[in-house]
Amino acid sequence: MKLALCTDVLANLPYAEMLDRVKSYGINGVEMTAGGWSPCPHVKTDELLASAEKLSAFRQELEKREMTLVALNCSGNPLAPGELGEKHTLSSYKTVELAGKLGVKKIVMMSGLPGGCAEDTIPNWITSTVSWPDYMPEVLRYQWDDVAIPWWKKFVQHAKQHGIEKIAIEEFPSQLVYNPSTLLKLRNAVDEIIGINLDPSHLIAIGADPIAAARKLEGAVFHVHGKDARIERGLVEIDGLLETQPVTETKSRTWNYVAVGCGQDLQWWKAFFSVLRMTGYDGYVSLEMEDLTMSVEAGLQTSVDALNASISR
Repeated sequence: MKLALCTDVLANLPYAEMLDRVKSYGINGVEMTAGGWSPCPHVKTDELLASAEKLSAFRQELEKREMTLVALNCSGNPLAPGELGEKHTLSSYKTVELAGKLGVKKIVMMSGLPGGCAEDTIPNWITSTVSWPDYMPEVLRYQWDDVAIPWWKKFVQHAKQHGIEKIAIEEFPSQLVYNPSTLLKLRNAVDEIIGINLDPSHLIAIGADPIAAARKLEGAVFHVHGKDARIERGLVEIDGLLETQPVTETKSRTWNYVAVGCGQDLQWWKAFFSVLRMTGYDGYVSLEMEDLTMSVEAGLQTSVDALNASISR
């Protein structure tokens, strides 16, 4: 395995300076956002698609540093009703086109989340047991059969036409794919070009075990995010894991995203990567630093040190 960095954490730096900073950590791989929710600080997708000269200059900055663009990220909600879904669908299609021009074979996305019916205007995430009230089974049928599966079948064809070999979907709360079983449901219904971007933090935050998930997902792990979460003792025992407070309210939340090693210890991380390697994954691990309890620099260095000490090389 090799270490990469999700570069949005260095959004304050211009493109070339960002690459130099990444190199200073001994990292030669980058995952950069090209669409979705991100402001895409380092990838101006429309400009790069429109200008062969700018596209060439973009590539040259990577090449002269001997760095690899391991994936383009377009995490958003293309299945949302109305304007948001249309915007994120368009950026997803453009990300694929840009990946094709750059020779990038893998994109990282989220599944999206539809509304609860054709008339709904906001996404609707069903998390309650489907027993009562009895409207939920039809909501789930609509979301999967009428919206998600048709959208993804069409999108996969577009991706293949542009040379994409892997679509790594991050399992994320408030998305239709949020755990291994929902990922496999989409993969089985659409195409094996779809796999998972296995982000341990999101499974930890819902009480799942990423190591067990890695075993279940053998052959379907296309990408891995190095990102940790901490269940906050003294709070989770009272309110449980369902958390709606903003991520900035770190002191009162029942769980938080933290630097790698500040949630699970290094022995856990070594076991996680060992099982991933044992089940066939030997690709990039992209550090995604979203710890709001410390400075960006401290979070990056803490995470780089922990990942260097634990990934299976």
